[in-house]
Amino acid sequence: MDAVRIIAASRRGLAQARTVEEIVVEAWQAQVLAEAVGSHLAISGPHEVRSRARGLGDAGGRTSAALLIPAPRTGGPRAAQLSEVRDTQAALRGLSWLLGEVCEALVGVVCAADEEGMYWTCVEAMDVADESRDRVTGILNYLAVRKRDMG
Repeated sequence: MDAVRIIAASRRGLAQARTVEEIVVEAWQAQVLAEAVGSHLAISGPHEVRSRARGLGDAGGRTSAALLIPAPRTGGPRAAQLSEVRDTQAALRGLSWLLGEVCEALVGVVCAADEEGMYWTCVEAMDVADESRDRVTGILNYLAVRKRDMG
């Protein structure tokens, strides 16, 4: 499945999340997706973004391990369905929006957390989502400059 479709499904999932557990699961889904998109682009993306995409894949993988959550009830990560990235820029823009929305949702969880473990887990997840978003923005900026210079 194309990255843009999976990102859209993840944005819907996050928007529909109502409980702390659902929000944390969706944050995990988004980070696994960032890792998958980064890894995919590092291998088969445009040559000029491969090294930067590798960094995105690495950043996304850190939260996957940091978020200690029960397995999603929907049968695993959406990112497992990723088979292609047809439009690199559209996928990266969507991923950036998703990661920003994840940070906003996690702020709400952090503010309401009555358990210290959940608080620090979400703070760490926000940091990594923000780092992943910064890496996505860096790739998008690089592509924009390259396009401008070539055009």
